[in-house]
Amino acid sequence: MRALRILLIIVVILGGLFVIVDRVAVHFAQGEAADKLKSSENLSATPDVDIKGFPFLTQVAGGSLDDVEVGIKSYDAATGEAGKTIRIDDLEADMKGVSFSGDYSSATASSATGTATISYDELMKTAKSQPTDIGLGVHAKVVGLSDGGNGKIKVAVKVNGTVAGAIPIDRTVSVLSTVSVVNNKVEVRADSLPSVAGLGLAEDRVRTITDFQQVIDQLPGGIKLAKVEAAENGVKISVKGSDVRLAG
Repeated sequence: MRALRILLIIVVILGGLFVIVDRVAVHFAQGEAADKLKSSENLSATPDVDIKGFPFLTQVAGGSLDDVEVGIKSYDAATGEAGKTIRIDDLEADMKGVSFSGDYSSATASSATGTATISYDELMKTAKSQPTDIGLGVHAKVVGLSDGGNGKIKVAVKVNGTVAGAIPIDRTVSVLSTVSVVNNKVEVRADSLPSVAGLGLAEDRVRTITDFQQVIDQLPGGIKLAKVEAAENGVKISVKGSDVRLAG
């Protein structure tokens, strides 16, 4: 009995030491992965990397991690226009089946899903915020974007001018718009045109103001836009991808 008791004590001690070593190892690995991701994606701040699953060391021995969560507070995505970017906030991605090279210089996830936010102020950068002639002596521009409820964006449009050289017009009209993903672009399209269309303006001219698209390109690791929806503080986006690079 005494020998068995001693053996059990040894097992408990060794188990405790293994847990400590495992947690130290995963903490170190998370820091290294975060530094590599910061460097490879040219991030201004170090991202959060959380390696899930226990034990970590047996996953490493197998050459693959089951689940890795990555959090990037702010990311400047390409827009397809030279020198212009759009800020993506609070990008959180869940990477599954992360395999890595023998020297840990590269890592690739078999699949990834995630969410992020584009603020309305950022999305405003792609809307027509300068007065544009839409016909009959009328000029219009987008002056605000906000949550319209039920997954819609409310687009506020300032309209002014002198119709037919005699009738002055100066008012702000709003329209509810649907936001969707089209060819890796965030597309905002009015469900119906604002009342200014009653002046007899051509629909395509009015839509040059109310409708617009924003390219979101070169997201971390090659993930792509999957879905967008209007929310209180901005457009919520969902992303997904396969063979996603974490580093290398």
